[in-house]
Amino acid sequence: MLEIDPLLNNLEAGLRQLIEERQLKQPLMIGIHSGGVWVAEAMHQRLNISEPLGLLDISFYRDDFSQIGVHPNVKPSQLPNSIEGRDIILIDDVFYTGRTIRAALNEIFDYGRPNRVVLGVLIERDGKQIPVAPDCAGERLTLSAQQRIKLTGPQPLKIHIETATRHD
Repeated sequence: MLEIDPLLNNLEAGLRQLIEERQLKQPLMIGIHSGGVWVAEAMHQRLNISEPLGLLDISFYRDDFSQIGVHPNVKPSQLPNSIEGRDIILIDDVFYTGRTIRAALNEIFDYGRPNRVVLGVLIERDGKQIPVAPDCAGERLTLSAQQRIKLTGPQPLKIHIETATRHD
């Protein structure tokens, strides 16, 4: 199990630096359901962001939707009616292939054209399949193809690395 507090501290420090460097004005923070929302809740509070936290469920925007079907726990996204010209901080728990972020960006752009989108993730792991990358991460890991990262929460928030067992 990885310690969560150092990861959250690193992500917070990275986001603070990006907010200052890029001069984000009244950013809207959006968490991707469900683990990204848990991380975003912590970052929203730590960074003292005044705007309400936005929630994004990208289930219908996934490129594998036709293969996996509707997940029984699909929740509606909760975003302002328009995000036109807004600075967005998009938060997810784990960045792996980039496909989740592609889906999230598609949904965000359906609400309007933001000024910019900054991506923060708790963990970035190897395995990128799409030319998208986080702006900051709490930790960067190299894992084997049999390993996956599992975030549980929201209280307490914990993160584990699991290894799949082969069944021959």
